Amino acid sequence: MEAYAVIETGGKQYRVQKDDVLAVERLAGAEVGKQVELGRVLALNDGSGLKAGAPEVAGAKVMAEVLAEVRAPKVVAFKKKRRKGYHRKVGHRQNLLKVKIASIA
Repeated sequence: MEAYAVIETGGKQYRVQKDDVLAVERLAGAEVGKQVELGRVLALNDGSGLKAGAPEVAGAKVMAEVLAEVRAPKVVAFKKKRRKGYHRKVGHRQNLLKVKIASIA
């Protein structure tokens, strides 16, 4: 069985394996081509057994390489009150980082 980890970053949890590519919320100090350490490691399976943290696994690290800075699709919030002439349209695009998992230790 291949090693995997459950990490938390940007308020979301992800199950990751080596060479996985995922989009996470932008991290401070992360540049394209550099390696970053991803959030808290909540659980770790190294092939021999599962180690669950309380709340984190002590000494566990997940390193990822930053591939690109991307933006999520636009989310549109539209409010309207019928027969009152009231309507508001607000759009939002989240800034994301596309990362590739380099190592799980």
